[in-house]
Amino acid sequence: MFTPAMDLVLSDLERAELERLLRQATLSQAIAKRMRVVLAVGDGGSYAAIGAAHACTDRFIAIWKRRYVEGGVLALADAPRAGGGHGLTAAMEAKIVRLTLQTKPPAPLTHWSTRRLAAKVGVHYTTVAGVWRRHGLKPHRLERYKASPDPDFETKAADIIGLYLEPPQHAVVFCIDEKTAIQALDRTDARLPMSPGRAERHGFEYVRHGTLSLYAALEVATGRVEGKTAARHTSVEFVDFLDQVVASAPKRKAIHFIVDNLSAHKTKAVQAWLEAHPRVTMHFTPTYSSWLNQVESWFGRIERDCIARGIFTSTTDLRRKLLRYITLHNETCQPFVWRYKDPKHRIRATRTPTTSH
Repeated sequence: MFTPAMDLVLSDLERAELERLLRQATLSQAIAKRMRVVLAVGDGGSYAAIGAAHACTDRFIAIWKRRYVEGGVLALADAPRAGGGHGLTAAMEAKIVRLTLQTKPPAPLTHWSTRRLAAKVGVHYTTVAGVWRRHGLKPHRLERYKASPDPDFETKAADIIGLYLEPPQHAVVFCIDEKTAIQALDRTDARLPMSPGRAERHGFEYVRHGTLSLYAALEVATGRVEGKTAARHTSVEFVDFLDQVVASAPKRKAIHFIVDNLSAHKTKAVQAWLEAHPRVTMHFTPTYSSWLNQVESWFGRIERDCIARGIFTSTTDLRRKLLRYITLHNETCQPFVWRYKDPKHRIRATRTPTTSH
């Protein structure tokens, strides 16, 4: 039996780095297996249990454990293959990864390109591209996010997710929101249909015929949508839509509404309406967290399927097509499946960022 040569204790930072890399879709299965083994060793698992769980030998576990201890996460990568190529050494590969992650090109440039970094370290740009591909690095990509400053974020999020995962008995849950300022755009040029080797084409110029707002209530249990259009999104229109949703709901059942923090959802008129409808409970998403509202996913569908490429000759035409889309959706609707991919990654409140001087 191949016995371990040294202990491995993972810090929180090291564990977070390994788990982040494992979530990358471009990571090779071989490297992912090594990372999972390292995490298992760090958890204190026995060689026998780790080998059974990950289909590997004691020798495999000991080798990659030792390499991680000696060289960190970069040591889990594949060694350069023999033969032709640019003679990339492990040290050079580690240098390319380090420069990519920890440095920036000279100002005012904002990120590395393969050619810029290759010129800096003295290798061919395809070598840099290969290193980036193996390590899942994409400096040209940028993702944006907005952290919620809500001090009750986790409590509110848990309340809403609980309505999805374990809805109350004898109750119906609706996700409600409005998609505002949908433009009725007509094209000045004729649409050219798709043909072999050529996509459908629309003219660049358009004519505006006004805007509409679309109110939608997604029933969580069925995926069915109740909809209404309005010229403006006001508290009065919102209350009228709540009446429409309640009328469509099963009688004698409690009703739960999931909404965001828009001011029109919290007016005195809305409060008076809630007092007059005791079987209705309103649940507000945390600040800047409307993504917790399932109807936002449905709005993405109607935007993609109907609005983005739609041609509308008037607001009346826009209204007709929006409501027709809802009818088509309800004919084959299904509920969203809401679950954690990994229960270990819990939603947590974000800390207020501090400014250093």
